Amino acid sequence: MVSFDSYFVNNTTDTPMENRDKLYIDGRWAAPSGKKTIDVISASTEEVMGRIPEGDASDVQAAVAAARRAFDGWAATPVAERAAFLKKIQEGLKARADDIARTIAGEVGMPLKLSAMIQAGSPIGTFGMYARMLGDFAFEEKVGHSLVVREPIGVVAAITPWNYPLHQIAAKVAPALAAGCTVVLKPSEVAPLNAFILADVIDSAGLPAGVFNLVTGYGPVVGEAMVTHPEVDMVSFTGSTRAGKRVAELASQTVKRVALELGGKSAAVILDDADFAAAVRGTVNACFLNSGQTCTAHTRMLVPESRYAEVAKLAAEAAAKFTVGDPFAETSKLGPLISAAQRDRVQDFIRKGIAEGAELLCGGPDAPAGLSKGYYVQPTVFGRVKPGSTIEQEEIFGPVLSIVTYKDENEAARIANGTPYGLAGAVWAGSDERAIAFARRMRTGQVDINGGAFNALAPFGGYKQSGNGRELGKYGLEEFLEYKALQFKPAK
Repeated sequence: MVSFDSYFVNNTTDTPMENRDKLYIDGRWAAPSGKKTIDVISASTEEVMGRIPEGDASDVQAAVAAARRAFDGWAATPVAERAAFLKKIQEGLKARADDIARTIAGEVGMPLKLSAMIQAGSPIGTFGMYARMLGDFAFEEKVGHSLVVREPIGVVAAITPWNYPLHQIAAKVAPALAAGCTVVLKPSEVAPLNAFILADVIDSAGLPAGVFNLVTGYGPVVGEAMVTHPEVDMVSFTGSTRAGKRVAELASQTVKRVALELGGKSAAVILDDADFAAAVRGTVNACFLNSGQTCTAHTRMLVPESRYAEVAKLAAEAAAKFTVGDPFAETSKLGPLISAAQRDRVQDFIRKGIAEGAELLCGGPDAPAGLSKGYYVQPTVFGRVKPGSTIEQEEIFGPVLSIVTYKDENEAARIANGTPYGLAGAVWAGSDERAIAFARRMRTGQVDINGGAFNALAPFGGYKQSGNGRELGKYGLEEFLEYKALQFKPAK
């Protein structure tokens, strides 16, 4: 369903412009109700790399109606059949892995090698995980004289962001389908082309009509029409805290279930007996992944005051190894930001950090040398950042690390917990036991212990203004289920 009615040539990718002129509604590619379109801009070239329909409330109405019609049949589909469909989708995504990686490297700017591993690999893994999970998930259990059953909540509106676009789509769509729900998806209009690849795969897999629907457009039009629609039973949203508050406000009028995965300002706490070389290197890596456009990025590094000079030197050295450049070039470790607006926003935060007296250890607000095109920002490290300052409190969403010093563990815990967010974090210590003891004091949804790796089977989500609800693993599946208790007359 791709038409190449116009082209541009990117010297690195040599990829034709991708023009998508239809939405996926009720099991077929359907013309949108209007004629408006949205350009998709390459983060590294600033050229138009694709075009998608600008959907509207009429398209949402058609998609929700299709999802509602399909719900009863899909909810009644045997679990083994649902698992088989998820497996087919996983296999279809695997066959398109190269396309996905290159598309997202263009849309978002993540270096291609990383895009292949993360942006393509993660959604493939997620669909496979839920296909396997359905084999032994307990949809029913006996509790005393009751049979407690778990049933799909209904029609789900999934609204997803641009930074890990297909990963975050899969984290909603896969468990929703596994649970027996039907879905209307609105991907970010900034990085939407990968969602069309998923729709291609779903169409080829033969998923029943209406079970999955794709409507593209802008949040204030398409997103709000989905959130307020009386036939939508649940909204699963990932994005900024500001937008999440708007979603929760609108959804409350029809008392929908709302799952929110929002912003973060995660602290990596380095205790005095840690391996400082490993801890600083690991924190810089966790901060700069995807050019800092990661909600779980470890953007605050908390270190003992007595070790500041050592840490500052190590952090600047680690940041210097992040070669900035074209995401399709072999040597690039740090690609561009997603857009001119995001680049300007991050540069403004860097200027604010300087104005508020933080010590600029490397980087700065100026564009990297030799990169006149693309939304690039220098990898930046600030030292002696004051608790409560702008760059210590606000989510920057760029390659900017703040080093904050503490006098003792009690102060470290206060600083770590001293933002409105609570999505992720890390603790580095001489032993896992000591790190775990400190991690239990952190008000956050996940904590990496001494460089612990991401685990897709574990719950993902946050405390405080980082949202509510959990994604991934069995916890993500449970979000899309309702409980029903069937009471029997107790045996005498």
